[in-house]
Amino acid sequence: MAMHRIDTHHHPYPPVYIEKTGDVLKHTTHAFYGRLKNWKPSQAIEAMDKDGIAVSVLSVSTPSVWLGDTASSRVFAREVNEAAAKMQQDYRGRFGHFAALALPDVEGSLREIEYAFDKLDADGIALTTNYMDKYPGDEVFAEVFDELDQRKAVVYFHPTAASFAFNVIPNIPPPTIEFPFDTTRAIVSLMFGGTLHRCPNIKWIFSHGGGALAMIANRLVGLAKNRPELNARVPNGVMHELSKLYVDVVGVTTPGALRAVLDIVPMSQLLFGTDFPFWKPEETIDGLAGLKLSTADLAAVERGNALKLMPGLGR
Repeated sequence: MAMHRIDTHHHPYPPVYIEKTGDVLKHTTHAFYGRLKNWKPSQAIEAMDKDGIAVSVLSVSTPSVWLGDTASSRVFAREVNEAAAKMQQDYRGRFGHFAALALPDVEGSLREIEYAFDKLDADGIALTTNYMDKYPGDEVFAEVFDELDQRKAVVYFHPTAASFAFNVIPNIPPPTIEFPFDTTRAIVSLMFGGTLHRCPNIKWIFSHGGGALAMIANRLVGLAKNRPELNARVPNGVMHELSKLYVDVVGVTTPGALRAVLDIVPMSQLLFGTDFPFWKPEETIDGLAGLKLSTADLAAVERGNALKLMPGLGR
């Protein structure tokens, strides 16, 4: 099979991550935990080879690298990022990586941004949609995003769940319903917190088609019109800011879901992703095939759009 696809949503589980996240990871990932615990880089390569994936961009999923205290979390972030960089070295040309930050530790995150880009040659930064129930548009994170704007960084968000969203409906795990809404909260926070406008050089990627954004976009437009203090934070308009976002197509490869996403962002900002090892790559591949996109659009989603965003992946 031709090796052409670029997977921008691919999770590694090195031993240090399994060890240090422990019961939190088990609680977060539910039925998938056994699979994650036995993960090996060779399994990722095998799946990539089988499904024509040339390069996968590594990023840790929730619960990411905050362990509850600054010192241990800084060490953990460094260990995880170096593990990803080592995978790149061991399987040269097959992996990129988004470096994790131990937010809410701002000072440590600024140091890790410098190390990730200047020493590890990271392709971007991976964040979760909230940290201790604080969303990314909060002013406490402004210094981090200002630094990322200076570096013209790619910033990738993976959903997590806020503390109030666990067990809202008994026996329904948060990823099923809450993850798409937490992605939406993160986008709204960045927009009405003023970060999207203030940091125009950041290239933003959101998982799973941007969550529920397409459904509520017009409501956000109406909100801005009726709230002058919010409208001032989007001087170019709500839809202008939203139209600049990139989203991956994991979970939105049905015709109705994709049409909704394309109401917000153009085809040129859709990125191929698999959510491996949670999902098999063919789930996204088969979904895209069923959409009957033009040859040019399919090639853009599966490879071209990612290369324009991160040219280094073509090395």
